[in-house]
Amino acid sequence: MSEQAFTSMVAASSAGDAPEIGVGMLGYAFMGKAHSNAMKKLPYMIYPPVAIPKLAAIAGRNAAAVAEAAKRFGYRKAYTDWRAMIEDPDVQLLDNGGPNNLHAEPSILAAQWGKHVLCEKPLARNAEEAKAMWDAVEQAGVKHMTAFNYRFVPAVRMIRDLIDQGALGRIYHWRAVYLQEWIMPHYGTPMIWRLNRELAGSGALGDLGAHIIDLAHYLVGGVKSVSALTKTFIQQRDRDEGGAGVVDVDDAFAAAVEFENGAIGTLESTRFAAGRKNHNVFEINAERGSVRFNLERMNEAEVFWVDEQPQATQGFHNVLVSESHHPWWRHWWPQGHIIGWEHTFVHEINHLLEAIVNDQPVGPHGATFEDGYRCAVVCDAIVESSQSGRRVDIAY
Repeated sequence: MSEQAFTSMVAASSAGDAPEIGVGMLGYAFMGKAHSNAMKKLPYMIYPPVAIPKLAAIAGRNAAAVAEAAKRFGYRKAYTDWRAMIEDPDVQLLDNGGPNNLHAEPSILAAQWGKHVLCEKPLARNAEEAKAMWDAVEQAGVKHMTAFNYRFVPAVRMIRDLIDQGALGRIYHWRAVYLQEWIMPHYGTPMIWRLNRELAGSGALGDLGAHIIDLAHYLVGGVKSVSALTKTFIQQRDRDEGGAGVVDVDDAFAAAVEFENGAIGTLESTRFAAGRKNHNVFEINAERGSVRFNLERMNEAEVFWVDEQPQATQGFHNVLVSESHHPWWRHWWPQGHIIGWEHTFVHEINHLLEAIVNDQPVGPHGATFEDGYRCAVVCDAIVESSQSGRRVDIAY
């Protein structure tokens, strides 16, 4: 975006008329659907809006499918060439929801064209690729965000606020698991891109583990060292078009970690946990209390305070995070009227639009490309530790 366009956008906002920011969406499946839904919902729920996402264009490989997606979500143009979409002057923000192998090149090109970039996680297939992306957006001076949407769950932000206020005191332990089941044998999942290292970079590690690594960074701090194991349980799967494909990514990993601040913790992710649909759970044990969060009960947090009285009734208690004073709730419903997973994207995209319009930093609450890179460094170290059988020190 040119300096003149940015200045007029800010002027329009200050005059009371929310500016439009043209969005180019790469990908129309899972994340394309989630992000498009959020952008359509944002202007009338986050009101008055700081900016209105204009669904300028959407890109995908299949002409018929991308045209159908444009019609379904309301994008004004459909492209089968993402390069042409990025060069479109109506696009000021690239929303990159493509497969992992299409995170780096389009995001770097968008930055070179002066476009802001929102890129799905994991930011890249490895740390080297992520560093190139971070370098590109920094050199271009555009706003950039890695789409770690769980930072934008009200209960998670409440926990971060408690930590920032010093309410928990010194943190001793972090433990987190992210468990799913959808590639277990009884599902008959064929050979898909998420099971191919060239396309995905890693398996459960990048797909699920990246989320809990980022939450660990966001809530506890930088990781100092890791000791890890990875495992592939099914090494060959049938292809839809016939024949077999070799699975060369991890199906599961487990890691012990040490943080820079002295805390220790564990990380575990798998897509082979029978009965677990989207089981993202973490617990923090600290000097003055403990907190626990479960994404499948995302409007709640379990809290224990060391100095709580009377002792006869002391214990973990459940907090329904839906009061008007809780993060983002002024935009939604009366207390107890819970929100869902899809609303995290409304909060996330609004945060990025605020950063663009008001020239504010995306961090620390939004995950920048630097955060995406730091997560990728830890992912690479987990793989290295598993392969070498040794503890690996983290070097950013």
